[in-house]
Amino acid sequence: MVRSSIVRLAALAALSSVSAAALACEDLRFAPGGVVVQVTDGDTVVLDTGLVVRMIGTQAPKLPLGREGFPTWPKAGEAKAALEAMVLNKTVRLGYGGEEVDRYERALAHVFVEAPGGEIWAQQQMVAQGMARVYSFPDNRACLDQLYAAEGRARMAGLGIWSDPYYSVRAADKPADLLALAGHYELVEGRVLLADQAGGRLYLNFGRFWKEDFTTVIGAPALRLFVAAGIDPMGLEGALVRIRGWVDDRDGPRIEITHPEQIEVLATR
Repeated sequence: MVRSSIVRLAALAALSSVSAAALACEDLRFAPGGVVVQVTDGDTVVLDTGLVVRMIGTQAPKLPLGREGFPTWPKAGEAKAALEAMVLNKTVRLGYGGEEVDRYERALAHVFVEAPGGEIWAQQQMVAQGMARVYSFPDNRACLDQLYAAEGRARMAGLGIWSDPYYSVRAADKPADLLALAGHYELVEGRVLLADQAGGRLYLNFGRFWKEDFTTVIGAPALRLFVAAGIDPMGLEGALVRIRGWVDDRDGPRIEITHPEQIEVLATR
């Protein structure tokens, strides 16, 4: 049976008047941070301690940052400016909800900014302004319900990135369009035609021709996370869903699912 509350958007949207910090997960491990002395881009800051913090749970439009040939994503400058206005030269504390350090030795944390009216949860505010979208990892999945709710409101209002076609939600029944986006992180909506398991993997097929149509693949490690969450992805057959992840080209366009939160159930049938 599919647990339709993979992402409880409707219930959380009703809490939009509550302060962002009050909505933050209670089970984060909080630690002192410091003063933000630099904003690298829309999801990365540097503290006066020298610690670089990757604001986990979000993905802001990317800047080249010295990478030759790397394109500037639309609204990347605006996202950086929005984060600077929120956190630069301000004291923050950090909340950890999973893996705490990445391979670049950056802290992976939620950032809470001291403010006269109470703490501001930087990730939630960036997503609520349409200056970032939700982006999660199998080893870092805390606070996602709240972030999805904020993203949903921003997307419906056409705020920030959601006013730019570069970030449009794609249609699963247009595989040629998706194939052209291989290598991009995308949100894709469609109805699952068939859920099928083979060779330790589970496939959600969105068309009749699996070598051409859009497909999502759930490998064995991800399936264990689904089981732990009480979710049977086989029950997604016939459901209208929104998938997010990196598009690749293997027997047509596909997205690999590494954890349940990459799938939002919009309607079960």
